[in-house]
Amino acid sequence: MIKLTVIDRDDSAQEIEIPEGINLNLMEVLKASEYNILATCGGMALCATCHVQVLEGLNQLPEPQDAELDMLDTLPDATSESRLACQLKVNEQLEGIVIKIRGDIL
Repeated sequence: MIKLTVIDRDDSAQEIEIPEGINLNLMEVLKASEYNILATCGGMALCATCHVQVLEGLNQLPEPQDAELDMLDTLPDATSESRLACQLKVNEQLEGIVIKIRGDIL
């Protein structure tokens, strides 16, 4: 199991466990876990509504690709710790990370 901590917009924290080997991205897992994520573009890095801030473990994640960086550049509240959850594949690199949900809400 891959364990990570999710801090919601109200600052409530919850550890979630994700089975290894599932072919999902972090946005899909957050939606399935009933977090309020719009995911308007369906995971194509076109809307930034799955914006998360990586509070711990940023250095263990893969570097963002150009499409993700371009979308993050459009966000007024993006920081160097910002990522799009749709661009983070669920794998062992997510083990132990702590993220805070930042994207737009419904």
